[in-house]
Amino acid sequence: MTHAQPASTPRRILLLGSGELGKELTISLKRLGREVIAVDSYPNAPAMQVADSHVVIDMTDPDALRALVEEVHPDCVVPEVEAIATEVLVELEADAGVRVVPTANAVLATMDRQRIRAVAAELDGVRTSAFAFASSPQEIRDALEITGLPAFIKPTMSSSGHGQSRITSIEEVDAAWAAACEGARSRTGRVIVEEEVRFDSEITLLTIRSLDPLSGEVLTSFAAPIGHRQVDGDYVESWQPAEISPLALAQCQDMARAVTTALTALGPGLGLGLFGVEFFIQGDEAWFSELSPRPHDTGMTTMMTQTQSEFDLHARAILGLPVDPALAHVGASAVITSTRAVADPVYRGMTQALACADDLRIFGKPVFRAGRRLGVVLAKGDTTDQARSRAQAGAQAIEVIEADAQEAEAQGEGES
Repeated sequence: MTHAQPASTPRRILLLGSGELGKELTISLKRLGREVIAVDSYPNAPAMQVADSHVVIDMTDPDALRALVEEVHPDCVVPEVEAIATEVLVELEADAGVRVVPTANAVLATMDRQRIRAVAAELDGVRTSAFAFASSPQEIRDALEITGLPAFIKPTMSSSGHGQSRITSIEEVDAAWAAACEGARSRTGRVIVEEEVRFDSEITLLTIRSLDPLSGEVLTSFAAPIGHRQVDGDYVESWQPAEISPLALAQCQDMARAVTTALTALGPGLGLGLFGVEFFIQGDEAWFSELSPRPHDTGMTTMMTQTQSEFDLHARAILGLPVDPALAHVGASAVITSTRAVADPVYRGMTQALACADDLRIFGKPVFRAGRRLGVVLAKGDTTDQARSRAQAGAQAIEVIEADAQEAEAQGEGES
């Protein structure tokens, strides 16, 4: 049988968002001979350090984003963050034929919890927690009649848990509303009020839409489920494979296939790429939680556990190349975070970290606040518990200090 080829293979890629996920994706694309233009709102962002060229703009500015796309004339646009004027991408895709990964409308829908929940809730076989949307503290109180307490209050547009609150009483509504407004990526004036699901675990199911190399048809495939732990809505460690029942995994795969198929039908093109789909698991039951149409932060563990990491899978799927999401090793990741702002960071303890674990990635971010995710430690193990322990020990060995402090220490040792 003749091997099918995609209609066009993108060579020039405009990457919107240049954080740690964008950096690893850029490396994967560069290994496949692609040109990458990295974009972000600040200079020297991680992906800019490895891309062919870079641009600093406010990606939420519609005029600036439109002008950039028209100037660069990329073969495809790959969004890697939420803070984008996505309505411009929808217009450019419809009017000028600009290819957006996976599609512009899919990116728009997943950036807004109101849109993605509306899509998911209408699909047969997709189970979500009870939810409602609110535009004021009083509407939150009304929504609690549907969701009950405890409940989560979240901005409709945010990431990494920013602006999210768990409330257990009506008295907490005003504070939760204020936190959601303050933490939102975009001020929509609306929040989602979400029932708390009593779950045993949370997983990310990396779902890949790629081309079959023989038939040319779109295939949906899955990586092994990834378990993760969050603190204040932000991931701090992940491991693969997550231990869930075969029945729950089958439900997750069915729901992930249904949601990604529905999303990618919202626009032209094949909707190729990798999706990070999150689920709550309780015994043999699963609930759809959220979806990102791009590599997922918890999926950084795949740099240790899979021959093709989530970044390799996303790059290959975008380019119409074959993918293989098979698990190669049991493994885990643990995040390195800052404890304070550091003007000129130096990372101390790498020798000790790599004596505990197998690998690490330093993202190269500016350290302008405490709690910023700066790197990740990766480890294999005979079991996920062993891998998690090794990764955590490695992450704890890393200390972020000021460069001048290290120089002063070195000078003091030299004088003693």
